[in-house]
Formats: sequence, C-alpha cells, structure tokens
Amino acid sequence: MHGLKRLALAASLLVGGCARMAPPPGGPPDGSPPLLIGTIPDSLRVLDGFDGWVEFKFDEIISEGTQPNFGTGNGELERLVLVSPGPDSVIPRVQWKRNRLLVRPKDGWRPNTVYRIELAPGIRDIREPSNVSTQASVITLATGGPLPTRYLIGRAVDWGTQRPVPMALIEAMLLPDSLPYRTLADSNGRFAFGPLPRGTFLVTAVVDQDRNRRRGGKETWDSVRVGTQTDLVGEIWAFPRDTTPPRIQSAERVDSFTIGIVLTQTLDPRFALPADSIRVVQLPDSSSIGPIGALPQPAHDSLYRGRGGLTPAKAPDDTAAAKADSAPPVVRPPAVGGRRPGGRPDPAAPPPDSLEQVRPPLTTRLMVRTAGIVQGATSYVVELHGVRTIGGGTAATLRVRVEGRKPAPAKADSLAAKKDSTAKPRPDSTSGRPARP
Repeated sequence: MHGLKRLALAASLLVGGCARMAPPPGGPPDGSPPLLIGTIPDSLRVLDGFDGWVEFKFDEIISEGTQPNFGTGNGELERLVLVSPGPDSVIPRVQWKRNRLLVRPKDGWRPNTVYRIELAPGIRDIREPSNVSTQASVITLATGGPLPTRYLIGRAVDWGTQRPVPMALIEAMLLPDSLPYRTLADSNGRFAFGPLPRGTFLVTAVVDQDRNRRRGGKETWDSVRVGTQTDLVGEIWAFPRDTTPPRIQSAERVDSFTIGIVLTQTLDPRFALPADSIRVVQLPDSSSIGPIGALPQPAHDSLYRGRGGLTPAKAPDDTAAAKADSAPPVVRPPAVGGRRPGGRPDPAAPPPDSLEQVRPPLTTRLMVRTAGIVQGATSYVVELHGVRTIGGGTAATLRVRVEGRKPAPAKADSLAAKKDSTAKPRPDSTSGRPARP
C-alpha cells in the first residue's frame, strides 16, 4: 500500500513538472543589433595633454570578430576604425572590452592636433552575429588650439561606370602640413567631411575595392584641390592610374571604313591620333589604304553618324575630331539639395540623386578610320605610334594584323541529278521466250 502511494505521488510530481513551461536558456531571441549609447570623451572637446583611450560604449556585449586585431589592419574591428590624421600605413590600436571598443593612435596623441576617430557601421552582436549595426559614429577632439568648424561636402563617382561609389574612401590632406584625414562616403557616394581645421585641402576619392581603408596601387582614384574660400568639393571622378604602356588584345574590321582595336588599358577620352601616326596597309602587296585618324569609340561614334556610320556627320579632319574629343566636361551650377550656396532655390540644379557633371564614357577600344575601303576578305597590318591611356601610359609603337574573312566553301548543287542506288535493271519479259505464232 505504501508503495502504491509513493508511486502515485511521483507520477503527480512528474505531470506537474511537465505542465510548467520555462523560458529557454539565455533569454528571448535578440533581434536588434548593438546600440551605441555613449563615447568617452565626448566629441568636440579640447583636451590639452590627452593621453588616454577613446571609448565607444554599447548597450550589450559586442563580437570580437572572426579575425583578431594584431595591428595589421586585417582584424574585423580594425577594419571598422579610421583614426586621422596620419598615414594610412599606420594602423591604430584597437582593443575589445566586452561592451566597449577602445581606440588610440599607434604612436600616441600629438599635441596641438585635431583628431578624428570614426567608427564605421558593422559592429556585430556576440549572441546573434547576423545582427549588424548600421550606425556610424565620429569623435572629434583637439589636443590643443581652437575647435575645428569646417566641413567638406562632395561626392565620389567612378568614371568607368559613371555611377556614385558607395563607401568610397575619402582622404583630405591639409596643406602644407600634409596631414591626411580620412572618412567613408555613404551608400550614394556622398560625404560631409568634418569638422576639420581651416586651410587648403587636397581631397581624394578612392574606389576601395578590397575595403581595407587604404589606397591600393591598382585602385582608381582622383583628387581635387579645395581652397579656404569654399567648402563645396563637388564631384570627384575616379579613374585608373595605371601608367603601364597599353598592348593590343584584339583587332577586327568593324565596317567598310573602320578597324576596331581593343587595348589592355583604358584610353584617355581626350586622345586623338593623327593620320601621320598611323599606317594601314593591305596584304600581300603592302599598299596603304589611307588612314584618316583614330579616336576612342565614344568620340568616334559621336562623330561618324551618317548612313550607318560609314560617312562622317561633318568633315572628318583631325582638328575637328580633337576639338570634339577635348571639350571640357559640362558642369552644372553647384547646388546642395536643390539650393544655391546662399540658400536660394536653384531651378537649374539637378535632382538630389543625379550627377552634376557630364563626362564622356571610358573605353579600351580604339577606332581607326580609313579613306580607302576595308575589304572583308583582305588581311591588313595596322601600325600605331603614341597611343596614350588615361593613366598616362604611352606606347611608342603598336602593330597588329587584321585577318580577312576566309571564303566560304562552295556548296554542292542539291538539284543535280543523283544516281539512284536502289534502282535495279528490270529483266526483259520477252527475252528467252519463243515468239507466238
């Protein structure tokens, strides 16, 4: 009897335990990224003799990342921090302290210098790595002197694609001290860079393809000099800076008066090759067919429009071609948000997301124009002298053979009589039989 009572009591406790539902270990799922709740010190402070760490404090424990911070710039947190001024080869010291991120220059703080410490979006939740912060933060402090007040406003554009550059690396070098400040453009290529000290700046926009926050040797970029009288940088059109002389990849007949040549480097859109720098001879007798000139494809196509591109829309002299190609880019009146710098509405201003400048597209294709007809079945040799790329590389001599089309083999006459291989001779039904009387 006592055993039955103990068994019933154990069963009741088991049922009651199963009926109570407890929350899962670790609390409810976290669906929000880490939130920045404060910085030490506060931004826009003058701190004489400052020698501490700059802290970014979050509302929860942040992830240290899969790549540790060893001062090489490859750590996951190191890639999110920009400390300027200073050369991009010097990586700041970054330390992870659970819900805090500590930053300071590798060589310490210099006196009487304006520092800018920027934390880019990308901080991850330690419990839910998919929760990534989209919040950016900037701390500006001065180790002496007055507080900075200047902002540089502009936009980074990739000339090759003619599109704004998201997250472009922006460098502003203060002259003549050569102190470089750095920031990142937004998702539409725009930047409002500051506060910065007063002075003349050389502002550079870099298409940071590897996202290492440094200008690589093969990355496209361009720079604009900005004086003390304006804060408007405008559009910076980045383009390749490879000074290697170009080589020929391929060549082909385009139409009866044009041979297209594809190069390994991007051409200067203002480039025009005169007739005396070109030889086009047909094989095998090496007779010239009279070259007129050579232009990058966009300039060539805008000049030769008549009758399917076989005749020019105007006289194809070298002077006219050079003028058409070397015309400066069209620049609309500067405006910010549809307003002139004085604040008055500008009816001629472009929409906020459109580009202000109009520039010819870049290409690697050079179009060689001839006076004589380029025969499709004839082979040619093209020789070019002084082809110049947009990066400054110049080829002394380029030579290529353009092969003619081989004649198609003659087709057999399908209507010709064919011998019937299945036909058999019919025997004479009268042969071997005696004639009837």
